[in-house]
Amino acid sequence: MTSLVQHITIDCADAYRLALFWSEVLGAPLSDDDAPGDPEALVETPGAALLFVTVPEPKRAKNRVHLDIRPEDRTRDAEVERLLALGATLVADHRKPNGRGWATLADPEGNEFCVECGAAERAALTGTRLPVTADDVTLAVRLAADTLATSPEADWHIPAGSLTWDCWETVEHLGDDLFAYAVQLGPRTPPLESEVPYRWRADREGGPRNSVFANPEAGTAGLLQTLEASGALLAAMVRTASPALRSYHSYGVSDPEGFAAMGVVETLVHTHDVAAGLSLSWTPPRDLCDRVLARLFPDAPDDEDRWTVLLWSTGRADLPGRDRLTAWKWHGAPPAR
Repeated sequence: MTSLVQHITIDCADAYRLALFWSEVLGAPLSDDDAPGDPEALVETPGAALLFVTVPEPKRAKNRVHLDIRPEDRTRDAEVERLLALGATLVADHRKPNGRGWATLADPEGNEFCVECGAAERAALTGTRLPVTADDVTLAVRLAADTLATSPEADWHIPAGSLTWDCWETVEHLGDDLFAYAVQLGPRTPPLESEVPYRWRADREGGPRNSVFANPEAGTAGLLQTLEASGALLAAMVRTASPALRSYHSYGVSDPEGFAAMGVVETLVHTHDVAAGLSLSWTPPRDLCDRVLARLFPDAPDDEDRWTVLLWSTGRADLPGRDRLTAWKWHGAPPAR
């Protein structure tokens, strides 16, 4: 057995005041148990929380351990300006125009930390591909579930777009896909020549062969709950699996990022199928479509409308100047580095 990091603990002069600063930096809440004047304060960040402890000794030298942070929804330079406005100070500037480097700041008590570029900014500056992540799986599934939940249709046993399955079966199949991708990443020694051996069956001739099914008595709300649960399983496995892990898929032995991208593609295109059957509008984010195209369909056309390109790549739409695909497959193997 091994140990896990419970807290990252920071000694300081005023635990609550410094915790408030870091709560604003990270967008994470303080513990409900903490109040001004308390000798300890906890910022509930995902993973290892930040624990601030009031001590009598002042800070005397540069920290031997510090935090490196990166913004998710703004540039590195914009984040530096935001943090300076919160009360940080600039200690040293090592930023480079190509996205490398960092700015060293200090919090209100002088603890150094560094601000680096986020993944999207670095990819844009260096011309590299932005990876598909566990957060992308979560986003895709949440958008799909929220869209499908708006349907006024009580009976989802109507055709799902051009598929031979009905809407209920298609959502059930999607949840099963996400489950299947998650379990491929689960064993200590993932299989390289076959799926993890769950039993598959179809509820009817011509229906999808699944390992997991939704309880019909739970209705469409229960069906969507199973979809979200399967999506959460895949996101959790992608987030915690080693990037070096490899596991079987019929379109090529893949890595955690590949299984994340597969889950996103399945979610986007099958929601398209179901939305067509339920007369719902469905257009996922362009950047999400672009990331999965770059990972699984590297030879896809570079047309501006990335959603239509993804639909064309999966045989679901026409693209000007190109024949409609009647057969397709993605590239599951990790790209060469």
